[in-house]
Amino acid sequence: MQLQSTKYLDPQFLANIGNLELIARSVVEGFITGLHKSPFHGFSVEFAQHRPYMPGDALRFVDWKVYARTDRYYIKQFEEETNLRSYILLDVSSSMAYQSAKVSKWMYASYLASALAYLLLHQRDATGLVLFDDRIRLQMPPRSMGSYLRLMLKHIGQAQMGKDTSVGTVLHQIADQFRRRGLIILISDLLDDPEEILKGLKHFRHDKHEVLVFHILDRQELEFEFNGNVMFKDLESDERVKTQPFFIRQQYRERFRNFLKYYRLETSKNNIDYQQMFTDEPLNIALTKFLSKRRRMF
Repeated sequence: MQLQSTKYLDPQFLANIGNLELIARSVVEGFITGLHKSPFHGFSVEFAQHRPYMPGDALRFVDWKVYARTDRYYIKQFEEETNLRSYILLDVSSSMAYQSAKVSKWMYASYLASALAYLLLHQRDATGLVLFDDRIRLQMPPRSMGSYLRLMLKHIGQAQMGKDTSVGTVLHQIADQFRRRGLIILISDLLDDPEEILKGLKHFRHDKHEVLVFHILDRQELEFEFNGNVMFKDLESDERVKTQPFFIRQQYRERFRNFLKYYRLETSKNNIDYQQMFTDEPLNIALTKFLSKRRRMF
């Protein structure tokens, strides 16, 4: 059982499934199964009270002892069933299409966004979705209906990759619209002006939102293990550069590590939760980060 749950957190295995709804459910159920066998077992929510059963509720939460006494179905309601308002901001710019292995940054980001939406909506948290590149491409206001999930996953699955990126500008536009305090979840490769992105994130913090950033990266972007004569193409501008990576590898790695260091330091200074996620890493790392963030909010 442990092996079965683990494979559903492996992005390369998930790439064989295709269906986002099945992926989201598999990831979350695999994560919850592993949670009970891990040091994070303490994150499991605590029972608070009962409420009447409603269509769509998971049968595992039915209190059968109460049913035996009353002949009525009641659900165990937990302390973490709150009115959390969450916004998933998902980058659909063309740089997200990059992949050096089986799973692209976009595929990984879509799996993560779908799993988070599944987890949030099944907690009855109001959840919204924004797809963006250099502007807002789609905006779904927060809703807490379970039926909202299918529509949200449909839009993620049908998303068309844009060209340019303007993350900082888009973050300011979104922050101007989101007045009610909530949790902002940004999923992006952050390949734009870091200072402008930080200004956008600080805009959310100024408005009292909590912010969680998942920085999606391909392993080759960090390691730059290319060999021979290579033609590099900018996925956003289509600009091409031919070079021998051996001669620029050290300088590239240093600059890229400084790029990552900037995000780590600046997000920490501004009380923004930040998590680097490589496309070959299991998704439970991201879900554990989210669960930790959510727990600290209440």
